[in-house]
Amino acid sequence: MVYRTARVALRVTVGQRRRLFGLLRSGGDVWAAVLLLNRWRRQRGDRPIVGYQELCRELAAAGEGAFGELSTVGARSVLRAYSDAWMSAARRRRAGDETARFPRRRRGLVPVRFYAGTFTVTGGRVRLPVARGRPPLWVRLARPLPYPAEQVRSVRLTCAGRRLCLEVTAEVPVAVYPAGAGPDPDRVAGVDLGIIHPYAVLAPGGGEGPDAALLVSGRALRAEHRLHLAEAKARARAAARRAPARGQRGSRRWKQFRRRSRVLEGRHRRRLGQARHEAAKAVVSWAVGQRVGTLAVGDPRGVLARDAGRRQNKAVRDWAVGDLLRALADKAAQAGIAVELVDERGTSSSTCPSCAARVAKPRGRVFDCRHCRFTGHRDLVGAANIATRTTAVAGGGTGGGPVVGGSSPVTTHRRAGRHLPGAGRSRRDPRRGLISRPPAGRSPPIRWDAAAGPSGPPWPAPEPVPVPGSRSPAPAARIRHRPTGANLA
Repeated sequence: MVYRTARVALRVTVGQRRRLFGLLRSGGDVWAAVLLLNRWRRQRGDRPIVGYQELCRELAAAGEGAFGELSTVGARSVLRAYSDAWMSAARRRRAGDETARFPRRRRGLVPVRFYAGTFTVTGGRVRLPVARGRPPLWVRLARPLPYPAEQVRSVRLTCAGRRLCLEVTAEVPVAVYPAGAGPDPDRVAGVDLGIIHPYAVLAPGGGEGPDAALLVSGRALRAEHRLHLAEAKARARAAARRAPARGQRGSRRWKQFRRRSRVLEGRHRRRLGQARHEAAKAVVSWAVGQRVGTLAVGDPRGVLARDAGRRQNKAVRDWAVGDLLRALADKAAQAGIAVELVDERGTSSSTCPSCAARVAKPRGRVFDCRHCRFTGHRDLVGAANIATRTTAVAGGGTGGGPVVGGSSPVTTHRRAGRHLPGAGRSRRDPRRGLISRPPAGRSPPIRWDAAAGPSGPPWPAPEPVPVPGSRSPAPAARIRHRPTGANLA
């Protein structure tokens, strides 16, 4: 069983909206009360109260209804969130992370979670618990729940972009496959995370069959980042005249501009999140088809702290490698595929996966080995070397022998973010088949030069499409002329 969470919007009236925001503000009051309590104890030299059971005893002493309409169940969820945040910071401190900070700031709106047995789901409505003596609170969902009601374990009331919604968490069973068709735990595939290609996956055949590979293009995500940045800059320049001075109250038009900016930022985040989930789904679907049971993912987070210049730093920030890892792990768990995070140091595209020879790192996207004449995509070369780092491989070492066969792997191409406005037509030329299956009965005419390496087109150019003519296919315009000598009066 795995836990999945879906966000469902709410359709509420003005009165219901006021009550729901009151619950979120009451959650903020509980958070602020715990901060104030521990501040007083620290000033007196006492030990702070951070355990969940201790905080619940303090809440019981306050009495029912001390925080408006917020019930005891909702208040306890806020206490659990505070305790988990404090314990997480303490663990990071003990591990040597000096940047870890304990909870210290007040929050106006704090999400409230309700567990199974405290809420009721009936049709398209949900009944949320409130304090004793208050009228029941029923809210209507904007869409049906994506999970059966008996599988729902908790709902979390939150506000995203000033939109009220419920985060529904359900316990979903792991996918079941017919005999001999499910993922094989002994079949390992390496996953190389990148900016241009969010996922580059390669599953070595191991001598039993051809090597299989998957390339997920993320150029649409980069285009979305670029278009959104250009639009935001243009809007900021246009609204610079209406910007209030420091300490001055903004005008109505300025508030409208800020509201519109928040809407566009939310749309930008939703688009990117949808595209990343599409990319992760493509990887998991491909892995299920290839019967891959373990995904060895290279951990690239070591490059996040490097200063590579203004432009490259922004590209790394927009990469959102954490979101890619979470999306892949979430979908792989439901499909019954194990995800193992391995160290990717020494697995760059400067090591040939066919003969294990060290070669010069390619400047372009194509990897060429001068020793064994292996040719392939450099991201897939890194994925092949990452596949040897998992513990599922015998010995769990870094390899040293051939990982893939001498020929290029059979590569599947996918594109993430086809719904994005910056996603145009596919730019892949049919002649660029360096990592694809060759046509039946044909071999790529590669000319080898000892000094310059392989040269020449990998495949013959496609047959030219005959042009039917130079006339425009548009229908002829119907132009009516006045007859000669017609009366124009």
